[in-house]
Amino acid sequence: MVSVQTNPAETETPGGRLNLLLSGGSWRDESWLRSLPTLMEPMGVRAWRAGAADEAARLIREIPIHIAVVDLALPLLAQSPTAGSEGGVRVLGLLSRLDRPPPTIILQRTRAGRDEARELAEALQQGAFAVLRRPVHIDHLLDAFKRILRRYHENRWPNQA
Repeated sequence: MVSVQTNPAETETPGGRLNLLLSGGSWRDESWLRSLPTLMEPMGVRAWRAGAADEAARLIREIPIHIAVVDLALPLLAQSPTAGSEGGVRVLGLLSRLDRPPPTIILQRTRAGRDEARELAEALQQGAFAVLRRPVHIDHLLDAFKRILRRYHENRWPNQA
């Protein structure tokens, strides 16, 4: 699932480009995860996809992330997608410790009552901007992006004059 580019020239933020981290941990083939990068590219958004927490951590270290979509069902390791689904919480922790944490949209997984409430509380403590439930509708994601641009970037892409 990874769509990681490691050429340093490609990881810079030229001319106001917005870097979007998309993490998807669902076993389902989700249409929003496939179509969002293609939809956003003409608007100057570069989408970086990670299918596991270790891939997301590498992207966070290598490029400036302006907005993140974090799936709480994200596995820890790309090589072992069934080895646990606590990767989303770890990615949230990494993002919150950045000098400039990006606004983050959380994709909440369906869990038992207390577990869901605890997970949601932790996501909010880590600074989540919005929480979306499954199934994810692309129009809800786009609405959250619009609200992020309005609140954090004065309706402009980061670094844009």
